[in-house]
This record gives sequence, structure tokens and C-alpha cells, in this order.
Amino acid sequence: MKVVLVICLTLLAIPTSAAEDPRHEPLPDELAVTVANHSEPALCAEKDNIHLDFISASVQKFRIQAVHPAYIGTIASDRYQPDWTSCDMSRDPMFGANARRLTFWETPEFWLTGYTFKSFWRPNTVPFRVDGRVEQGFHVVQLWMRYRERAEEIMAIYPPDGYWRVRPLPFADMRWTAYGSSFLVGPVEVKERPIVALSEIAFDPETRTFTLTFARGGTAKLKLSLIDQERIVLEVSLEGAIPRELPFASFSSMYMFDVVADASTLAWRVKDGEGWHQTPITNFSGADVTELWAGRTIPSRHNTSAPDMVFSRFSKEP
Repeated sequence: MKVVLVICLTLLAIPTSAAEDPRHEPLPDELAVTVANHSEPALCAEKDNIHLDFISASVQKFRIQAVHPAYIGTIASDRYQPDWTSCDMSRDPMFGANARRLTFWETPEFWLTGYTFKSFWRPNTVPFRVDGRVEQGFHVVQLWMRYRERAEEIMAIYPPDGYWRVRPLPFADMRWTAYGSSFLVGPVEVKERPIVALSEIAFDPETRTFTLTFARGGTAKLKLSLIDQERIVLEVSLEGAIPRELPFASFSSMYMFDVVADASTLAWRVKDGEGWHQTPITNFSGADVTELWAGRTIPSRHNTSAPDMVFSRFSKEP
């Protein structure tokens, strides 16, 4: 068993040109995409009040990374419990809900577990297909991985509204790290909050690729290309046109002030730029970017170990 696991992890932990740094050399044909900031103030730490939309009529491929924050090695006491201060959750159907759990696909190295809650804010009608099996009725599906002889949850997908959360394997000798920010891939529209309406999700175990079929038409493939103790990397390809007026991806997070935030700072590159730009996330007025990093430069009292997020490698190439 141990030999099989070593081989699997070697295949996933593909060496990169910058092993400790999520940035990459600019591509010769890199595409600039518009990022619009629709964030707003909030008093509740459990409300996603940070919203960034990625807009382009041309993009067909890009990369999403979740990377441990720069201060990850300094954390002595991780904070991950929800903070309900100033939160009114009386109208939230998820608050306090119990769940039914089903592991519906597994190997010795990876498995998928779905959860169905008693209530949710959107119908749980999106089918999930894997290895010829189709399951329906999940509100969230988790991808788990066996690492260091224990189970690690590395990804959570919400079929009813299209949200994703991802995280690397625990850093160094840490036993666990938190989720934080989330993202959407596909035609993003607002139905009370930003969503991507899906008609099906499929998972190919051989290539570790998720295929999203959109209710508006078209598909996207999200391939898990790397997972290690520094980062998790998804290569995204879009097939079929995203309506010009809609974003092709969106980033969501929470921010109250710098030490109560899942993302507090943005940094970005522009086409043919000579350096990086940086600003507090609530001050960002939008830009055409070739790469964007959203994260924290100082530890937060909210989800202290949650990863930074990086969006890059935008390309017109199919």
C-alpha cells in the first residue's frame, strides 16, 4: 500500500519552476482580463462581502491556485471557528442544519463524499457523474485524499450554486489548515448572490478532471494538476461562449479589517508591466490584469491558516 501511495503523490507533486512561489514567468501571449470589484462593507465575519468578477470575451484557458500564506510557518495557534458576532442567521437555511453523508466513489488514494442538508438556499437538483455512476441531491461534494496515512479534505464543490473551495495539503508538520475564500467558474449571474447555474458535474478519475455543464450552455474542465504541501493547482479550460455581459469567473471572500479577513490585500500584474501593483482589497478600483493574487500579509483571527488565491495564465488558446 505504501508503495502505491508514494507513486500517486509523486505524480501529483509535479516540480514547478518556482517551488515556493505561486508566481510564474509571463507568457509571451498572455491575455489581460478585466477584474471588477463589487465588494461592500460588512459587520458579520461569516458573510462573503468581497466579490471580484473576471470578465473577457476571449479567454479560453486559465489557472487557479490556492497557496499557503507567507506567514504559514509562524502560526502557533490556528483560529478557524466561525465568528457569529453581529450576524443574523435566522434566515439562513444552512444555519444549524444536519446532513446526510454518502461516499459514492473511492480508491485507496482519493474519494468523493456528498452531503445533503435538510434545507439549502437553492434546489439540490444537479447530478454528479463519476465512473458510470450518477448521484443527485447533494448540496456539497468533498474530494478527499490520503496523505501521511490520514484523510485530507482538499476540495469542496457546491453543485446548487457552483461555488468551489480548495486548499493545499497541510503545511510542514501541521495536521490541518482552514478553508477560506471561494470561487466560481462559468457564466456568473446574480440570483440573490453570485452563482453559476449548472446542469451537471462529471469527474474523470484517470485525469482528475471535473467537467461542468452550464445551464446556459457550454462547459468547463477543471483539472487537478498539482497538489502538495505548498499549493493546489487547477488548470481551467472553457468550451462554448460565455455571454459577453457575464463574468467567466468570480472570487468571493470576507473582509472586516486586516486582522479579521480571509483576504485583505490584492496584488496584480498588467500586460507588459514592469512590476506588481498592490492595494488593500477594498480600495481596488478594477484593472485589466494578467495575474492576480488575493490574500493576507499579516495573520488573521479568522481562518488563520486559509490559503491565498492566485488567478493567472489567461489565454485565448483552446
